[in-house]
Parts: sequence; structure tokens; C-alpha cells
Amino acid sequence: MESLSPNRDDSSFKTPKPVRTKSSVSGSPITIPASPFMKMLGYGTGVNVYLMNRVTLGKLNASPWAVKKVNTKCAAKQMNVYQRRLNEEAEILKGINHPNIVGFRAFTTAKDGTKCLAMEYGGEQSLNNLIEKRKAKGLKAFPAATIEKVALHLARGLKYLHNEKKLLHGDMKSCNVVIRGDFETVKICDVGVSLQLDENMKVADPKAEYIGTEPWKPMETLEDGGEITDKADIFAYGLTLWEMMTLAMPHLDMLDDEDEEEDTSEEDGFDEDSYYERLGTRPALDVDALGAGYCQVVELFCLCTEVDPTRRPSAAQIVQALEINAPSEVIVQD
Repeated sequence: MESLSPNRDDSSFKTPKPVRTKSSVSGSPITIPASPFMKMLGYGTGVNVYLMNRVTLGKLNASPWAVKKVNTKCAAKQMNVYQRRLNEEAEILKGINHPNIVGFRAFTTAKDGTKCLAMEYGGEQSLNNLIEKRKAKGLKAFPAATIEKVALHLARGLKYLHNEKKLLHGDMKSCNVVIRGDFETVKICDVGVSLQLDENMKVADPKAEYIGTEPWKPMETLEDGGEITDKADIFAYGLTLWEMMTLAMPHLDMLDDEDEEEDTSEEDGFDEDSYYERLGTRPALDVDALGAGYCQVVELFCLCTEVDPTRRPSAAQIVQALEINAPSEVIVQD
């Protein structure tokens, strides 16, 4: 694989040409149904996401939207927090235009009075759903070529966020990746907890809170006073690739056999102390079981999950390395 040394000069890298989309339906009022009249696609902390089929001229011929709404069952104080995040996500998403990031469509009020963020419908399922389905079928790792394709498309999206928009996504994981068809498109979603980066790729506001999701958090976000940079996304990105190789959740499903033997008193063999000790580190990976065909993606995973963030590659370096090594059909633009 092409070198991913963090000291490489990446000034010559080219950003993929974005596909322009309209942010709303020109000349038509935007009407979003109440939740019971839409199909739920998924849910997150305090929010639900629905599929909204759209009709134009009396026909179901417009592209569908994914609509994110605050869960009305939340306590009033929590609802205010989630509503603020939804407002912030809408503002951020308005300024983003990239084929590997779910696009903005509208921010409006539904018939039931709740605020809604309407987004491009990026795909039928999240990457996490596909991982769970594959695991349920008793299958092993996704094919190496599939993981490499996902790796390239996610890296392109992160490169755009970091270099062009100076944004840290802040919550990279398989749940925040949506897939259309047989990996025809791969898109990052959920920019609601993103943080502004300065010219040195550091989080601009020292008081800003890194939200993330615990199993994917790098060490610097778990330590008091840790310096948070674009490399926090790179660590979580590496663990997202690990998910595709193991069909597991970082640190939760990969307890060593000897850990389970030593602590049989814990329900289902879960050792809470071991879990917290492992947070922010590189989870184990059975490289021999994967085979030689996975060498490139294993190397990338290892580089991205270095505990020292300065040793991790940038998103731009990852894009360059993967494009050099990828077959032509993998690097075709969306």
C-alpha cells in the first residue's frame, strides 16, 4: 500500500467534484407528515429517522427524503438539547455538498408541530444494519474489496469535511454510514455533533465538547485536557473498518477467552473493568483468519488506530493511498 506517513506533503490532492443538489423543492410548499404516516428507518439518541415518500403532480415520482425528528417522548429538558442539536445540524448540513455525505433538503415544521430536518435519502440501510445481518447469517468479514471501497468513499467524505469545511465529524461509526444497494453509494450521515477545526486541524473552541460514542472514542478524547484534532475522526474511521472485518462492536464483543474464564461472575461474560481499560486502544484482530487478501485494509486499520494521534494519517493521505492502489471500478465517482 502507498505510504501513509503523516509527514507526507498532500498539497497536490484533488477533491472529488461534488454533485450539486437543490436544498428544497422550488416553488412548492414543503409538507412533512406526522410521524405515524412515515416509515421509521432508525433512531439515535433523542431522535428518530423516517422515510418520507414524496409526491409531485399527484404521482409518487419524486426522490424520497430521510426525515430526522426529535423524539417527543423525551423529557422537556432533553428535548431542548436535542432540538438545539437538530438546529445546529441543519445549519451545518446546508453548507455541505459532497457525494459521500448525505445532503440537506429542508428544515421545517411537521403537521404535528415538531421541527424536522429533511435530508437526502442516502440508502436503504446503515452499514451497522448490514453488519448485523451478515453476522446473523453466520458469515465472516465482508470481502476485502468491499471494505476497501467503503474505506475510500468514507475517506473522501472526511477529507472534504476536514480540508474544505474545517469540520470534525465527531461521531464516526457504522451506524452513521448509509448504503444504497450493493454498496453502490456510501455516504456519511449525522453531522449534528461536529466541531469546528482551526487552520492547524485542532478543535477551534477549547470549551467545545466532543460527544462521540464511547467504544469508538480515541484516547485523547477520554483524557482530561487531551488535544482533539481531525485525527479523532481517523481513529473512529479505523474502528469502522474493523467492524466490517470482525462484525463486532469495538471493545464490547471481543473480550479474550481468558478474560471470560477469569470473570465468570459477570453476566454473559462481560468484564466491565476490562472494557474501560481497552477504550481508546486498538482492538484485537485475527489477521491470520482474514487471509492475505486483507493486507491493505489491515495495514490501514493499524495506522488509523495508533494511540498517538500524530502517527495517524490524514484523510487526504488515506484517499491518495487508496486511489493509487484501488482498481479503476472502485474509484469511479458517485
